[in-house]
Amino acid sequence: MTQQVQGKVVVIGCGFVADLYMRSFETFPNVTVIGAYDVITTRAATFCSHWNIPAFKSLTAALDSLPEGGIVLNLTNPSAHFEINQAVIEAGHHCYCEKPLAMDMTDAQDLHRMAEERGVMLASAPCSVLGEAAQTLAKAVRDQVAGVPRLIYAELDDGFIPQAPVEDWRSESGAPWPYEDEFRVGCTLEHAGYYLSWLIAMFGSVRTVVAASAEVLPDKRGVRGGAPDVSVATLFFENGPVVRLTCSIVAPHDHQIRVIGDTGVLALRKAWDNAAPVRFYKRFRLRRRLIDSPFGKRIRLTGPTHPKVGRRGAAAMNFTLGPAEMLAALAENRPCRLSNDFALHLNEVTLAIQNAGEATGAQAMTTTCTPMDPMDWAH
Repeated sequence: MTQQVQGKVVVIGCGFVADLYMRSFETFPNVTVIGAYDVITTRAATFCSHWNIPAFKSLTAALDSLPEGGIVLNLTNPSAHFEINQAVIEAGHHCYCEKPLAMDMTDAQDLHRMAEERGVMLASAPCSVLGEAAQTLAKAVRDQVAGVPRLIYAELDDGFIPQAPVEDWRSESGAPWPYEDEFRVGCTLEHAGYYLSWLIAMFGSVRTVVAASAEVLPDKRGVRGGAPDVSVATLFFENGPVVRLTCSIVAPHDHQIRVIGDTGVLALRKAWDNAAPVRFYKRFRLRRRLIDSPFGKRIRLTGPTHPKVGRRGAAAMNFTLGPAEMLAALAENRPCRLSNDFALHLNEVTLAIQNAGEATGAQAMTTTCTPMDPMDWAH
């Protein structure tokens, strides 16, 4: 993927995350955002004025404006994802949706069926799986730098968020961070995909999910009826190691992933940084002790990878790697790495973890997908 990717994009939803996409689009100068729509007209006006793009007066006008071969970005609140995705697919457009694809698995399956029938792409965030850090880790796993991978620990703990100054968090164009919606949707639906997508890309389908989830901080900032704010899952892949994945907005900040192999550990500490270093900690015996070296060897790819963006808030991620991959797949007449099957399977596994509760037990997944092809620069 290069900066020469071309195409046209329409943005639906002008809230907090939309600014991160717009800033990222600057790294793909040949991709044109032809306009945006938001049901809140004042927010759309502010956003479009800030980025100097047209504001559409209706969803229909936005969809009608997009030429064939363009991409619609669904950046609305999760509760609206199914409705907007459905409208995009019915209009015959390719759709890239912020996570989750849908809040209900039946809805997600309906979207997948519709997209397949109409021959359009249906992709889901996050797209950090296409980034340098994820691709470097995946190559190290394929190359068995740490030997055969036996066990993976992945953490997506964000700290005690209800005590953070969430009311003061604003996007570049002034949109507030939607903390009430975040608490109701839940950290698992919002964040599990950051490592789940990497794991599914590396190993393919999850066969069984054994998980538990709970809301341990009720009445967060006055939000009642919130989703679970902590989840712990054990994932059994069809072809891969056992994985333990945690998500919370309670435990101290920890975004590391560790791949434990026969000869040592591959580790990365920043899920939300495309350039986060991947290191190998070799295991060795010293007298009567077994030690993982405290000094990790940096694993690097050779040659250029993809355009980077600076840090914005908690993240240093190029949010437009996903739409760019879709446009590149269209131009090159090849399957998209962020396939329809990938989006559906990611949604099913995420919902299984989120909704596990206390007594669900083992859940057999009903969807499948194949491992993702590496980026051309990551072979």
